[in-house]
Amino acid sequence: MVRRNRDDWTEMALRALAEGGLQAVAIEPLAARAGATKGSVYHHFPNREALLKATAERWEREHTEKVIEVVESERTPQDKLKTLFAVVLDRTRKGSVEMALQAGATNDVVAPVLRRVTEKRLTYLAELFVQLGFGEAQARKRALIAFSLYLGQAQMWVTLPGLVEPVLDEAVQVLTAK
Repeated sequence: MVRRNRDDWTEMALRALAEGGLQAVAIEPLAARAGATKGSVYHHFPNREALLKATAERWEREHTEKVIEVVESERTPQDKLKTLFAVVLDRTRKGSVEMALQAGATNDVVAPVLRRVTEKRLTYLAELFVQLGFGEAQARKRALIAFSLYLGQAQMWVTLPGLVEPVLDEAVQVLTAK
């Protein structure tokens, strides 16, 4: 039997989350799917909530903090916006953890992570718009529009795949126009 560590379990939980939503992050089915005992999961997490919290925090690191690191390698704010949308939409296509977490926004474990991630993303986007020459208030509004656009496009990947890519460059042009 293969020994699993915390990262293995949160990776499996992320996949389950993308495939089946919050209810799919359950100890017994995850253990069975991995060919392990539920005791193997409980060795790392005292309960489902702890597993869900660790999974949501991993998503936060990988889909917000690491994405910002990648985006920051671009030179101009406009290129950063294009890369940001391209990277996050590509990750969303690979499994909609984002949509599953958004759907579970009222869950006591997920809600604080989503609030923190949303604020971090909005703050980062607003900084990009300030770099593009917008005032603070206008930058915050454009950040909210950009984030809303992302969430809408992420949902479209789930329900209407193929309609997002043709509008990516145009969306950045509209968002950055003065």
